Amino acid sequence: MPADALPDLPVRPVLPQVVAVLDEAGAAVLVAPPGTGKTTLVPLALAGPGRRVIVAEPRRVAARAAARRMAALLGEKVGERVGYAVRGDRQVSRDTVVEVVTTGLLVRRLQHDPELAGAATVILDECHERHLDSDLALAFLVEARSALRPDLRLLATSATADSDRLAAVLDGAPVLTAHARTFPVEVSWSPPPGPVAPPLGLRVDPRLLDHVAATTRRALSEGDGDVLVFLPGAREIETVAGRLRGVDADVVVLHGRQSGADQDAALRAGPRRRVVLATAVAESSLTVPGVRAVVDAGLSRVPRTDHSRGLGTLVTVPVSRAGAEQRAGRAGREAPGRVYRCWTAAAHDRLPARPDPEIAAADLTGFALDLALWGHPDGAGLALPDPPPAGALRAATAVLHDLGAIGTDGRVTARGRALAGVGLHPRLARALLDGAAAVGERRAAEIVAVLDEDRSAGGDVVAAWRRASGESSFTAEVRRLRSAVRRSEQPRPAGTGPRIPDDLAAGLVVGLAFPERVARARQAGGRSYLMAGGTAADLPDGSPLTGLPWIAVASADRTAGARTARIRAAAPLDEQTAREVAAALLDDTTEIAWLDGDVVARRVRRLGAITLSTTRLTDPDPHRVGAALLTGLRESGLSLLTWTRTAEELRARLSFAHTALGDPWPDVSDEALLATAEEWLPLERARRRADLAKVDVASALRRLLPWSVAGRLDEVAPERLPVPSGSRVRLDYSDPAAPVLAVKVQEAFGWKTAPRLADGRVPVLLHLLSPAGRPVAVTADLASFWQQGYPQVRAEMRGRYPRHPWPEDPTTAAPTRRLNPRAR
Repeated sequence: MPADALPDLPVRPVLPQVVAVLDEAGAAVLVAPPGTGKTTLVPLALAGPGRRVIVAEPRRVAARAAARRMAALLGEKVGERVGYAVRGDRQVSRDTVVEVVTTGLLVRRLQHDPELAGAATVILDECHERHLDSDLALAFLVEARSALRPDLRLLATSATADSDRLAAVLDGAPVLTAHARTFPVEVSWSPPPGPVAPPLGLRVDPRLLDHVAATTRRALSEGDGDVLVFLPGAREIETVAGRLRGVDADVVVLHGRQSGADQDAALRAGPRRRVVLATAVAESSLTVPGVRAVVDAGLSRVPRTDHSRGLGTLVTVPVSRAGAEQRAGRAGREAPGRVYRCWTAAAHDRLPARPDPEIAAADLTGFALDLALWGHPDGAGLALPDPPPAGALRAATAVLHDLGAIGTDGRVTARGRALAGVGLHPRLARALLDGAAAVGERRAAEIVAVLDEDRSAGGDVVAAWRRASGESSFTAEVRRLRSAVRRSEQPRPAGTGPRIPDDLAAGLVVGLAFPERVARARQAGGRSYLMAGGTAADLPDGSPLTGLPWIAVASADRTAGARTARIRAAAPLDEQTAREVAAALLDDTTEIAWLDGDVVARRVRRLGAITLSTTRLTDPDPHRVGAALLTGLRESGLSLLTWTRTAEELRARLSFAHTALGDPWPDVSDEALLATAEEWLPLERARRRADLAKVDVASALRRLLPWSVAGRLDEVAPERLPVPSGSRVRLDYSDPAAPVLAVKVQEAFGWKTAPRLADGRVPVLLHLLSPAGRPVAVTADLASFWQQGYPQVRAEMRGRYPRHPWPEDPTTAAPTRRLNPRAR
């Protein structure tokens, strides 16, 4: 369509330049703020006979709205020269030259037809939003242009000026800019009047929602036109809608869980003023007509994944500054407008500049399957704007391997292709295909449709299933999923067994999708469960599932600091079905281990972290029992052994020998004995803790002595030493650096020097005792003591012990153990 025939929107002056740059360079980046017409005018300018254009939008509602707007500009119905295709809904014809699709659908098409036969140009709209599918589509298109379709023109558009990254991905493509001619928007800072708790997980403080409703009433009263209210999710929309009953305006809602017809209706002007309560789907890519005021709650809902626990959920976070600017711009599309921000200007300055890319925190399982299908299992070599986090990608590939979607080499399998062909998250695709054979095609499709649209957020999957039945959008999705089952050539249900009740069928399908979330009650009648993956989780108060022995958890989240996860949706289950759906986690293990202070020998059947049964072993493997005893000994210490006086003294002598002479004398410290316990402890007949106390530790310690020194222990570290009196006195080796010999002074007469041990290297520390056995001197230098210390000892002792000899020269006196003869 010639540029001069298009509406006079801000992007129109740059359309000839866009066409020329694409003709010359083949790729370009167009930066154009909301309201410039980039989504609708650029495709029309690039399309024509033989020049088919594909436009990719991140959201279904935006894809349909863009197609409808372009068709209106041509004075046609959707499906003629302008059509669209979203999951479960396609309106195109042979005359279609502009087709608007979701980025997810574009990725599917590229997997089936990397050349995009028949397409001349692909426009990736709203690339700044950085959805996973957008990043994938961009990377795949860059590679397809390089290897298969150098003539394919590629235009990436962004509503923000952060274009450098896009240009780099497109190999330095030119950057074009269209400046907005939007109307001025007056900013009113409207924080809540009182304290409001920050969002936690999915919880939003009701006081903030009260304030949003009050601010909406204020916006209605302070000006004309419709009011667009940004809220994080459908639940908050429902709450605020309830608080707006009685306002002089029609209250309509706009969010991703609505049917296409309901979404389209929200984008049409009404007969009177409207309040449009919307999620982030209204931030960009589409115009909500008639809006003159925006009320922004300041919150966004983004995916987050706890890869260590396998829990993926949505969390509520503050909007970025870029997101807040785009929201405010909705009020200035058609006339001067107003934005009421429910936070302060100071808080605004602290907001992140732009949202994190989805790849940074989302579940990458579907992303990893797409990489494997494309032939780049780890993403290496692809022009991704940001590389996937290594840990998240490992977790995703582990899930795909468990599903049989990829082989050990990371390449996609036939099973993986079947799962990808369903157009769902691989877990849900597995639940659909395998569940169809177990519960029937229709029921499997219905349950998976409930899970996919997060309709079960109220807690009970079965109740959500019943509520959804009859809804037109739900029926259409079920029809699509049943077709996917038939295309997959999966085995049909035999139909010979008894029909599974609906509640158990729901649990079975949920369990097939999330086998690690099969859960058993931790105590009878309670609401606390242990999932097979090892995560503890609690049902909310008042849940109808409370008390069920087994459940299958469809969704759960765990907030920072919480000890357990919170179950958001689940379905009933029984043990037999749990074993079937999580068969890969079923394990029979023989456990011989140290547990709770003793050896436990048992056979355990587990479903992941859930213990199903335990049987005591009557004849356990003695080697494994010994290993368990060693583990217990190392955990509890050497006090588990019985240390007799003989054993303690032997250990002290060995310690002295090692300290004085080193190797090969053994180290008998606690650390060394525990480290080498299997070498010296005889555990061949030990079966339990009590048997450790029966071990002859002294005999066991002698096993540490190498043959080269075993015969020299009494020479190097004798148990007793002869003294001049003829006694053999026991040595005390408590201090391995200074062995002690306690001997009475009279028995040491005649000794000129203290004896030495360890081949003469270590002098004995003499504790010289009084006749009563009390120390009167401590010395290792006996000669010095006789000369300097003994005279004083003699003077003090001879009066106290007159019947004991106290000669003037102890070095020449006869040693004795006897008293002096009593005078007659």
